[in-house]
Order: sequence, then structure tokens, then C-alpha cells
Amino acid sequence: MSAIANLQIEQGTSFSSDVTVTTDTDAVFDLSGYASYAQMSKGYATSHTRTSLTTSNNTDEGVVTISLTAAQTSNLEEGRYLFDVVIVKLEDSTVTRVLEGIITVNPRISTNY
Repeated sequence: MSAIANLQIEQGTSFSSDVTVTTDTDAVFDLSGYASYAQMSKGYATSHTRTSLTTSNNTDEGVVTISLTAAQTSNLEEGRYLFDVVIVKLEDSTVTRVLEGIITVNPRISTNY
């Protein structure tokens, strides 16, 4: 079962969050040989547009970093999104969801940067 987290993105700013992947015994999960992916959407239905988040793996520490640039967050509508982060074992394409939850995009006020 995946972990659950609720995140916030400030519209028009750089966003980054680290996800530590652990085993069933809470040991750091070795991400060698795994790719990671993350997406967010306004809803579950396939008609909702999905936004891909950039992911990078720190294999030794079991950390997946998810991020968006300030330009990317500027293009997000304010409001509530659903998201998940998955890892894929490259050897056999096994997919495991490691995190899911809600991202709230807060609107920006300043636009002169």
C-alpha cells in the first residue's frame, strides 16, 4: 500500500518535494534499476488533463524527488488536484505506487517576476 501525503504548490513558484521509499521493515529501498513517474490531475476520470511532474531518483538514499518549475506552476489552475508517484522496475516492468494524495495549488498575487 502506498503512503499518503497532501502537498501544496504556490502558483508561479518553483516546487520540489522528496519522497523517501522504504521497505516493509522501514529500511531504505534501493532504487537501482527503477524509473519513477508522477502525475497530477483534477480528477480520476480519463477526461481530466494530467500534468506530469519531473522525477529524479537518489538510488542510495531511496529518495524520489518530484518537481515543477516556476513556469510550469504558473500554468496550473488554482485548486485541488489528485496525484501519485510510481516506481517501475526496469527488469520486468513491475509498477508500484509509492505515494498518493492531494496537491492544493494556491493562487499567486505577485506577477511581476
